[in-house]
Amino acid sequence: MSISVIVKIVVTVLILGGTALSILSAFGMLRLPDVYTRTHAATKSTTLGVLCTLLGTFLYFWQTQDIVSIRLLLGIVFVFLTAPVAGHLICRAAYRSGVELAQESTEDELKKVLDKREKREN
Repeated sequence: MSISVIVKIVVTVLILGGTALSILSAFGMLRLPDVYTRTHAATKSTTLGVLCTLLGTFLYFWQTQDIVSIRLLLGIVFVFLTAPVAGHLICRAAYRSGVELAQESTEDELKKVLDKREKREN
């Protein structure tokens, strides 16, 4: 097996894996009960799916056409840095504005921390 065949197999696995993770994220957005779990599905699996797809595309063009795309590398870095932070801020804003947890949630650990902080401030 030559190196180009191995790279094409790796590229195929990365792109198909990224596609599968993005589809899984879409199902999570539709099926999960509240904003917190939906945000988790949207940020975790979608970020990994996009990263796998962009990495597969980068490797393909690097191997087949000897092109090192700075745009793809910047896209990978940008998605890796911004998507989790945005998801965290959305959940934080939802929690602070009083959006209720789903009925299936068993414990709200952040409420205990915020209650302790309020007691110390008063």
